[in-house]
Amino acid sequence: ETRPVERGGYSVQAGGSLRLSCTASGFTSDDSDMNWYRQAPGKGCELVSSISHDGSTYYTDSVKGRFTMSQDNAKNTVYLQIDSLKLEDTAVYYCVTSTPPSWGKGTLVTISS
Repeated sequence: ETRPVERGGYSVQAGGSLRLSCTASGFTSDDSDMNWYRQAPGKGCELVSSISHDGSTYYTDSVKGRFTMSQDNAKNTVYLQIDSLKLEDTAVYYCVTSTPPSWGKGTLVTISS
């Protein structure tokens, strides 16, 4: 089984930007919806963003206007651009394929004031 691999988690000051990447060898959004979940300290996992085979995207309300998900199928990679970072964006971010379901190990994003 090939798991997605996330990169790009760093410690950043509030107001800054990050770009997370996820490479899922053998998967593209042509094959499977690609998703970003996150788990904040002491909280459950929440779906943050998705991109489907037709390029349509979904964002949870709390990140609309600040998060942008994109894809590069030639590289089997999806990206999550995060702007105007807030303290509450601190979390482990997971890349997840829908079909078949497969979770990456996650990448930690820490926002400081």
